[in-house]
Amino acid sequence: MSVSTWMPTAMLPSTAPVDDAGRLLLLAVRRMAVGGLDDAHAAAAMLGFFGRSYRRPLVLLRALMAELARSATAPITVAPPCCPRMTAAEGLIVAAVAEAGTHPQGAIDSLALVLGTRSCVGAFGSAQALGQAFSDLGRPLAFNAA
Repeated sequence: MSVSTWMPTAMLPSTAPVDDAGRLLLLAVRRMAVGGLDDAHAAAAMLGFFGRSYRRPLVLLRALMAELARSATAPITVAPPCCPRMTAAEGLIVAAVAEAGTHPQGAIDSLALVLGTRSCVGAFGSAQALGQAFSDLGRPLAFNAA
């Protein structure tokens, strides 16, 4: 009899964000990764969270997702929307958006890891604008460096 040593934390090393804004961002990233940039579930989640001001963060998230897809040199792994943990790539994306305004070099490094390239200026600009949109609408993303 053999005992399996596989642990779910190997593929999903991080827990999902505990703040509402971070959870929304993670959900919307996952929905758009699966359903495309025009995913209705992602748009509905943004509408429910931001109310009538949902368009700015939604358009900026679409721009970020398009830029990630355009400039990635390898597939970006995402977990199903219901999963309570994050893949390494998801964790780096959420961290990059959360810290882009206050720690730009950390955000650039995170995006470079996800994309597999040092040239991530477009993705960084989108992440920075998206993080600022969350803050401007009174829902800043919490950055947890742990």
